[in-house]
Amino acid sequence: MTPDIQPLAAPFAKGHGCQNSFLVLPDPHSRLRLTAADVRRLTDPHAGAGADGILRAVHCTHTPEATAMAADAEWFMDYRNADGSPGQMCGNGIRVLARYLVDTGLCPPGPLPIATRAGLRHTHVPTRRHDFHGPVTVAMGTPYFPGPDRIIVTTAGRSWRATHVDMGNPHAVVFTENLTDAGDLRTAPAVDPADAYPHGVTTEFVTALGPRHLALRVYERGVGETRACGTGACAAVAAHRRRTGQTGAAEYRVDLPGGRLAISAAADSTMALTGPAVITVQGTLRLPRSEAAAAAARACEAAEFSSEPPILGSPARAGTPTGTEGGGREAHLHGIDEAGFEVASGRHHDERGDATDCPPHLPAASGLASGRLGRLG
Repeated sequence: MTPDIQPLAAPFAKGHGCQNSFLVLPDPHSRLRLTAADVRRLTDPHAGAGADGILRAVHCTHTPEATAMAADAEWFMDYRNADGSPGQMCGNGIRVLARYLVDTGLCPPGPLPIATRAGLRHTHVPTRRHDFHGPVTVAMGTPYFPGPDRIIVTTAGRSWRATHVDMGNPHAVVFTENLTDAGDLRTAPAVDPADAYPHGVTTEFVTALGPRHLALRVYERGVGETRACGTGACAAVAAHRRRTGQTGAAEYRVDLPGGRLAISAAADSTMALTGPAVITVQGTLRLPRSEAAAAAARACEAAEFSSEPPILGSPARAGTPTGTEGGGREAHLHGIDEAGFEVASGRHHDERGDATDCPPHLPAASGLASGRLGRLG
């Protein structure tokens, strides 16, 4: 590597909600220019940091996508799927981002509005506990059933009727007697008519364990089968209520391979999603060489960040990700691959969050890439 072209060292964190994992990139002034190829490299479970997606945290005033929401929210969630495509909304991702913003001292605990491509979403992060655990809640809005009424989903040699549910992003919800009926979900299920989802679809396979208790597996658009999906859990509850004629306020449990999520449905059909959100790793990413030349100039201007990664737990300093008071073991995570990025000098926290064990009635999901489920190091 020539000395005059150095990679951009960017602070990052890795976290999960029910083992649905994300890389958080704090970028208040929107200086990072991540291409789809960059996202794919960073989320790769073998050659990158490994994650189901990327959450870039940007001040609403610094991105055209969120300026209209700047009066109501400070932060915008730029969510990217693992394949590099942008996502409108991510229920687990927004809860992980809220946890990160609070734990780093960038925002106080309590109510925290965050802008998304699906509009404004209100989260609530409880007062920090010593172990940084605790559920985070997000108001998910009202499910929408755009039709058509007859959608067919096919996978593993079988076909089912599905319900089209919009939770700010598109879902096809299938009810089946056994979650293993969906096969290994290594490839995306086929959907007919295809034009019902011109930008792709996330598909849920759902089994009702009781009137207010569901289990599901999910194939996420732009990712593959994941351990959990927050919008998918809400879509499943919405389709279940419609299918069974349930009305009025109710609480639901949704079991996924990565743990359990709680869904509160109000009498007006609005939903709130609650579950664990845990930051597990912090460190520094060095972006690919293809980005380095352009990023070098931006890095010189990035006075809001020091060269050290943001660490959890210290009192906030205005505009600066800040340090930690302990509660984690040092894990120096080094390694540059041929793409030219590095994960280095991170702090690895051991906490796993609440309710992350796989319930016994859920099958092992053989289609999952094993590297996506682990942590760095």
